[in-house]
Amino acid sequence: MLAPYRDFGPPICSRVGAGPAIFFAMPLPKQPYVASPDQVRITRKGDYAIIEYADSTVATTHLKMGADLLAAMTDAEVLDFWNEHIKVRQALSDSFDYTAKEIPVGKPQVEYFEEGDQWVARGGILRCQIVTDAAVPVELDEPVVSIDGRDFTVAEFIKLLGGYGGWGMRIVFVPEDELKVQPKIRVQEPAAEENDSFDKKQMQ
Repeated sequence: MLAPYRDFGPPICSRVGAGPAIFFAMPLPKQPYVASPDQVRITRKGDYAIIEYADSTVATTHLKMGADLLAAMTDAEVLDFWNEHIKVRQALSDSFDYTAKEIPVGKPQVEYFEEGDQWVARGGILRCQIVTDAAVPVELDEPVVSIDGRDFTVAEFIKLLGGYGGWGMRIVFVPEDELKVQPKIRVQEPAAEENDSFDKKQMQ
């Protein structure tokens, strides 16, 4: 069992009183790599070997191996075990040909996972709509995300996405009547007038 550790950086914005919440800088840690003894520090805590890289930008990992096994291993043996794991994981990643699966229209895209007390995605693509303004209850006072006619608060939606923790995500905005259509995508910087138009629309 691997438990990557993220160290959230210092707050980049804060306000006292009834202002917005504190925002934290959250730089993504680099992935662990095959290391030599001088590149890592290995400590032990119960069932876990803690692999901490000298490069602080690399994720620290809590590797569950079992207390008895750890007691019988030297740091060099733990590092050999860890490096072999990294090699196997990289080989698997290199051979993985991912195809995102989209749930057919009319079938539920999400389902309730009772043991985890949360909703989870049934596929790798979510067709959803951002609901704001008049369509949102006054007491909520924040956008909601509608999936298959069910509204999720921002917190509920983020929790739903947690099932894909560690994955990347691409968000493509489309008109609400084109959710079922694969959009055309063009890679380019937006023109200045497009930014101005969008800003004015958001302020209305």
